[in-house]
Amino acid sequence: MIDDEVLAGLLRRVRRGPARLGPPDGSGDGSGEGGAGRLVVVDGPAGSGKTTLAGHLAAALAAPVVHMDDLYAGWSGMAEGVDRLGEQVLAPLAAGRPGRYQRYDWGAGRYAEWHDVPRTPFLVVEGCGAGARRFAPLTTLLVWVEADDELRLRRGLERDGAAAREHWLAWMAAEREMYDAEGTARRADVRLDGLGRVVGPDGARVPPGTVA
Repeated sequence: MIDDEVLAGLLRRVRRGPARLGPPDGSGDGSGEGGAGRLVVVDGPAGSGKTTLAGHLAAALAAPVVHMDDLYAGWSGMAEGVDRLGEQVLAPLAAGRPGRYQRYDWGAGRYAEWHDVPRTPFLVVEGCGAGARRFAPLTTLLVWVEADDELRLRRGLERDGAAAREHWLAWMAAEREMYDAEGTARRADVRLDGLGRVVGPDGARVPPGTVA
């Protein structure tokens, strides 16, 4: 769930922000797509509400969404997933070409079908690690979504089952280490809590109009 005013503010920031994803003159693969696109990144710890927010943004912007869950090679694949986002999706788009990635099937434990990521005016990427520092020059808006560990773990186990508890605890430790190194929360343009409300650096709620 996200406040309508908060969502409207995020959309204004995206639409007014610089288009950084791709050559500004539309050069590239000759597809006829012109100009650079606007990349919206939704990052934050697992279970905090990133996927829900990304869905709202993508629907309003008529944008495709790339989910980091499709790029990780399972529970130990966080770093590899971030590399794949750069190599298979963002680097080609930045060069004026479509992106293309192979989805990882967690149930089967292997890579599955390929997905094309066309050059579009807007692209939304959501998931842990998507806001890596190396992607900042391509990003129009970085949104950080956070929630307390207890809530996130409860949401995760409701989705994945109690048997996934140790996987979740290991993942939460790995993401803390990554976020400390990347400084993602500190670099975010906007920070939201798990209910889609705007918060400051100290985690305290601030007025929705702060987003605008």
